[in-house]
Amino acid sequence: MPGAVARTSTFALNNATLPFVLKLADLGPKAAIEADAGLRNGVNVAEGKIRHRAVAEAVGMPYVAY
Repeated sequence: MPGAVARTSTFALNNATLPFVLKLADLGPKAAIEADAGLRNGVNVAEGKIRHRAVAEAVGMPYVAY
């Protein structure tokens, strides 16, 4: 229930996402995704291609690995 502790949950979200945002800003999207497995695992679609196997299977389209 993040709404019950809005300030704390905002800090927690910021702390969890800031490293990814900084990596994206420093390296650019393509290099950051290639360099970080955690970031790469969160990508569903990139460069017009489906990059997540389960998503590709669910929509009946080809999967293209990163």
